[in-house]
Amino acid sequence: MHIPIKVDYGVRALVDIALHSDGGPVQAAQIARRMAIPEPYLAQVLRALRKQNILHSQRGPQGGHSLAMEPSEIRLSDVMSCLAGAETLVACLDDVEICVHAPACAQREVWRDVARAVYDILGSTSIADLVARTREIDAVREMTFAGVR
Repeated sequence: MHIPIKVDYGVRALVDIALHSDGGPVQAAQIARRMAIPEPYLAQVLRALRKQNILHSQRGPQGGHSLAMEPSEIRLSDVMSCLAGAETLVACLDDVEICVHAPACAQREVWRDVARAVYDILGSTSIADLVARTREIDAVREMTFAGVR
């Protein structure tokens, strides 16, 4: 399954906002710098997330972006559907008519199971889960570097 770069950037931006909001909005330039996302492309991603009420945006010098809900309520499946739409692994999962093999195709069943498994994982993983894992990784990295010094 292909995860579009727009989805990857969206998830990275949401995790960054959750990590760095400290009760206030986070500026797009800061997100872009920390996450190595081109700022013009990030603006498109943030706009799409705002339209789906995943983000709040505030203009002005004290403005920026904040999560519109708790990180535990934002599922990766929400981000995927917002930024990638209803993309499927193979076209015949959506339209049986396009494939002459579909009525008796064992592969179709496998691809449907793979798609379900992927969406189950995306649906059960939240931004809060990724924030927690990021903090764990950072703590291990800090301990490792502290031991090297």
